[in-house]
Amino acid sequence: MSQASVEVARGDDVTLTCNFKSKNQVGPNDLIIITWSGHSDETSGDKVLFGTYYSNPLKVDIGPQYDGKATIDSDIDAKTSKLTLKQVTLKESRRIKCYVQIPGDVDGKTSDTTSLLVQVAPSQPVCKVVGTAEYGHNISLTCVSEEGSPSPTYKWERYDVKNAPKAFPLKTTEKDGVLALVNASMETSGYYICQSTNKVGSAKCNMTLSVLPSSMNVATIGIVAGCIAGAAVLIIIIICCVRKQKKKSKETPVVEYHDIPQKEYIEEGNVHITEERTDKARSDDNGGGRDDVSVRYDDLKGSPEDLSVRYDNRKGSPEDLSVRYDDRKGSRDDLRDRYDDRKGSRDDLRDRYDDRKGSRDDLRDRYDDRKGSRDDLRDRYDDRKGSRDDLRDRDDLRDRYDDRRGSRDDLKDRYDDRRGSRDDLKDRYDDRRGSRDDLRDSGKCI
Repeated sequence: MSQASVEVARGDDVTLTCNFKSKNQVGPNDLIIITWSGHSDETSGDKVLFGTYYSNPLKVDIGPQYDGKATIDSDIDAKTSKLTLKQVTLKESRRIKCYVQIPGDVDGKTSDTTSLLVQVAPSQPVCKVVGTAEYGHNISLTCVSEEGSPSPTYKWERYDVKNAPKAFPLKTTEKDGVLALVNASMETSGYYICQSTNKVGSAKCNMTLSVLPSSMNVATIGIVAGCIAGAAVLIIIIICCVRKQKKKSKETPVVEYHDIPQKEYIEEGNVHITEERTDKARSDDNGGGRDDVSVRYDDLKGSPEDLSVRYDNRKGSPEDLSVRYDDRKGSRDDLRDRYDDRKGSRDDLRDRYDDRKGSRDDLRDRYDDRKGSRDDLRDRYDDRKGSRDDLRDRDDLRDRYDDRRGSRDDLKDRYDDRRGSRDDLKDRYDDRRGSRDDLRDSGKCI
């Protein structure tokens, strides 16, 4: 093989080359067989056949699991053979063998191998607590990645509440992803982180470890026991209720008939009073029924001889049975007639109720008409009131006019009086003037 080991990332293609030499000269008609196979891996333990090359006749057989995924190209003259694998996975991560068969050549080395390592980053690891996290117990923290090639390495770290690194407790050991904690105490509690790493990548998981005293476990057991006891009591109560309900449903139903109480009512001024059964009478009837039941029970108790006699009497002849059947049939007919009578009375009551409802509607219509007429009267009254107010206003205007007219007449009278006084003054003036003239005349005569 050209290389002792080959590394490739998952999902990539890889080509492996196998070189060989023959002791004798190989002719064109000689048959050479080259087989590519894979050794069993550590996980499944199964071998893998990639394919086989035949030189004469030229033919290549690819394994059923790798049809379309693997190809084999061989050159007999160059003494080489190549195996190409497409999109490799972890299944191809193993030792791969090239086996050459030449007729008549059994000496030397007929096969060679190479190691194919498919590299895969570690998957998300899973962190778990193994043991009881209580004071004085030994517990272990495990960290495992399901995938990873090459196999990842694991490393644990511890942090405090302030997210600062903190040393492990004394006597703590770590190996292959297992962190062993001895004699756990409150100091063992904390925040733990595990990192899974290989040459391709890394992944982490974390967990919070809380170590508690043993008394806390007892309290937890008590709480769980109390919950279970409460659930059991609740289930018992439900079962009892269901049984009681079934017993009630199995009992024979009792049919009771009640008369409809009729009440006093007034129609068109006529008073109708009907009979009404009181609750006391009903209770008396029911009480009587209970007494009858007790008497029947006492009659049924009797001795076995009395019961046999009663049974014989009940058996009777077919004629007696037919007569009893006719009597029962007649009583049923009577009950039907009574039911029809009651139904008829109910229909009558419904008709009366409809009549009353109609009369009430008439009264409402009349009331509405009267209400409308009252509103008309109120409007007329308001109109008349307004006209009276107008008349009153007119009378006030007339009085004011008369007052003003009277004052004008007074003014005229005063004017006439003053005019008369002026005339008197003129007359007096004329008289004085005349007397003056007389005095003048008498002076002249002297």
